[in-house]
Amino acid sequence: MTNETEPGKDALEEPAVETDAGEAPVPLTSADGASSVSAEAPPQPVADDPAPEQTDIKEETLPLLPLKGTVVFPMTLIPLAAAQERSLRLIDDVMAGERTVALVMQKDADQEGAGPDDILEIGTIATIHQMMRVPDGSVRLAVQGVERMRVLEVTQEEPYLIARVRRMPEATEDSVEIQALMRNTLDLFQRLVALVPHLPDELVTAALNVDEDPRRLVYMVATNLRMEPAERQELLEIDSVTDKLRTLNAFLTKELDVLELGKKIQTDVQEELSKSQRDYFLREQLKAIQKELGEGSEAETEMAELSGKIDTSGMPEEAEKEARRELDRLSKLPPAAAEYGVIKTYLDWLVSLPWTTSTEAQIDVAETRRVLNEDHYGLDKIKDRILEYLAVRKLKQARAADADEGAEPLPNREPILCFVGPPGVGKTSLAQSIARSMGREMTRMSLGGVRDESEIRGHRRTYVGAMPGRIIQAIRRAGANDPVFVLDEVDKIGNDWRGDPSSALLEVLDPEQNNSFRDHYLDVAFDLSNVMFIATANMLDTIPIPLRDRMEIVELSGYTDEDKLQIGRRYLVPKQLKANGLEVDRVTWTDDALLAIIQHYTREAGVRNLEREIGTACRKIATAVVEGRDVPASIGTAEIREFLGRPRYFYEERAARTSQPGVSIGVGVNAVGGDIMFIEATRMPGKGSLIVTGQLGDVMKESATAALSFVRSRARDLALDAEFYATSDIHLHVPAGAIPKDGPSAGTAMTTALTSLLTGVPVREDVAMTGEITLRGQVLPVGGIKDKALAARRSGVTTFVLPRRNEVDLDDLPEELHKDMTFILADTMDDVLEAAMPEEFKERRRLRATPEVEAQVERERQPLTIAS
Repeated sequence: MTNETEPGKDALEEPAVETDAGEAPVPLTSADGASSVSAEAPPQPVADDPAPEQTDIKEETLPLLPLKGTVVFPMTLIPLAAAQERSLRLIDDVMAGERTVALVMQKDADQEGAGPDDILEIGTIATIHQMMRVPDGSVRLAVQGVERMRVLEVTQEEPYLIARVRRMPEATEDSVEIQALMRNTLDLFQRLVALVPHLPDELVTAALNVDEDPRRLVYMVATNLRMEPAERQELLEIDSVTDKLRTLNAFLTKELDVLELGKKIQTDVQEELSKSQRDYFLREQLKAIQKELGEGSEAETEMAELSGKIDTSGMPEEAEKEARRELDRLSKLPPAAAEYGVIKTYLDWLVSLPWTTSTEAQIDVAETRRVLNEDHYGLDKIKDRILEYLAVRKLKQARAADADEGAEPLPNREPILCFVGPPGVGKTSLAQSIARSMGREMTRMSLGGVRDESEIRGHRRTYVGAMPGRIIQAIRRAGANDPVFVLDEVDKIGNDWRGDPSSALLEVLDPEQNNSFRDHYLDVAFDLSNVMFIATANMLDTIPIPLRDRMEIVELSGYTDEDKLQIGRRYLVPKQLKANGLEVDRVTWTDDALLAIIQHYTREAGVRNLEREIGTACRKIATAVVEGRDVPASIGTAEIREFLGRPRYFYEERAARTSQPGVSIGVGVNAVGGDIMFIEATRMPGKGSLIVTGQLGDVMKESATAALSFVRSRARDLALDAEFYATSDIHLHVPAGAIPKDGPSAGTAMTTALTSLLTGVPVREDVAMTGEITLRGQVLPVGGIKDKALAARRSGVTTFVLPRRNEVDLDDLPEELHKDMTFILADTMDDVLEAAMPEEFKERRRLRATPEVEAQVERERQPLTIAS
């Protein structure tokens, strides 16, 4: 059954109206699995062809055609396409009858063969106006929405769906709000059409010609908007016309914002493109004008400028040859080339280095001495070494100036100084004073945590973003080829798979090689022999041996209490008063106040914490001044306790901890200076095991084993029970367990603690000791004697036992240490025990030495058992 329609009269051939904000409608198909329905041309409002009057029918039975992803609104004309057999049969039957059909969108647009449970409840009753068959067997329809309806029940599923439906006409509404919403909708729609080029202006005219029925305006505008199927369905299901208009207004506002933003972005892009084209044309015109005037281009001017800088830079022949070669390459490249910037940056580095620029200031030894004394208290040996270094350098300069032309130049091979000492003793500030006294620039490079060799030597230019190493960068910042260059924290340099920076420093610090230092980026030699390198470190042991061999080690030990008192009075107190806004002569600090901070609030080799505590007290004073409270004219110990709270360190702690047998006082050195450490020993029933705790390193564990072996081998001589080890376990502990400890200087302290434990006699509480022992009881020399002696004195120790072979180190100790302490030199462990143990122990040993006791010892002696 067909209904042929003349092609010229088919509604599908009417002028198309763009929908959905400028895009053609998306094909929409039915979901019954046998047919498809699609919207092929924009729908149009129907004003002159009113829908058949059927509002008196409450319920009716109609064929139901599921639609895929589209919604047909009442009072609108929309084209559809059908191609599958199920839909074609439905259309044929409808065209033979009253041409009325129920259109409902299915829930899933991708589902084929939609059934009763796969369709939405609300749809539209529509009338098929025209139908046209096409050669591929499908048909084209023009359908007009008539009225909303609700699907009550699907009464038939084959050969197509038939449902009982109920019409749902919207109630007629007329109010001031309705009129306002309609006007706002028309205004927004008119602005939207103006922003979308593909929407014809006729749409605005059609909207303005809509009669006073707000429903018709809603459906007409919504049909031509880019709305998602779910949004269209939501609008269709709204019963109130007022709510429909509000929803439509909200959507129009959002869509208008998006379109206006898109237009702004497009305008900005267009303006940028226009500017680029304009700049291009202007540059071309400038080139033409310069050519006519005989002037060079910008690139030519840049080449000439670089060539002039190469001439005046004073670079050596090798570097100039490389610079000329790269300049020639640069002149042949267009400025837009990627390699242009790389070569340009390389040439900028070459011409900006101070190849021949040096400081004009001369070396003045007397001025250097004055500056060093002004900036630093004490450190006489270090100051003398610095002055010797400068004096030799001055003499070399004088001889070079007086030498005849053609004479062999003097070798410029000054040593590299390395200041080693705990934090806060003035290593870096000494370098600053040297630079100030010589009138030179100072540059600094921290090596702490540096693990990449490229940090020193730079990256090769084949890498993207390559740059010279930090040595060359620092030289350029200094602006001279002879600055004072401080290599800070050289003991904390690391290495990993990226290379060993300490090995790269060998060339920098070797006087035989650094006159031709070759950075990977520059790839030409740069003379570093005029640079005064000064390295700083906290620990000597962690500096790699080859690197240590390149430097002259100058050790800076910690300060005595007298040194700290003078430093605090002369430098730190005035500095902190000024830093906290106080007048220097407003408050007077007594020596007792400074000594109280030094002895009871800080325990360090340097003066950093001392400065912090003085700063804390100054801030308390500043607060009192601002608040109008009375400020004492003189700061004493009482004020220090008020400002800083209770003291943190006490000498009485030493006596309390050594009052029981099995505890001795050793002295160690670490990165922050020297400090005492208590060696504790105890015994318990067992089978002869040695337990060592306190996070000790391998060296200290071996010292503990050697100490126990010595005590066992000399048990009778030390007035001990010869069988103590067979029935006891020995536990040796070095507090605090959270701090790693290692080193070869705790052997005498461990042996003394074991002897005290096994004899039951406490060690003298005023004695500290250092030194390593052999199994035969010999005391071996150790390092760090000055730091250890200072630490012992800070802790209130009056007797210090050290190896005799360290006697030479006593000459480096300050005079006040010799006045306050007794130094005992020990050759053997017997000397140590003689000094550290009280008279009770010595009396026991004398009793053991009688002939009767010696005979008994000989009778009880058992043959040694050799382990297999």
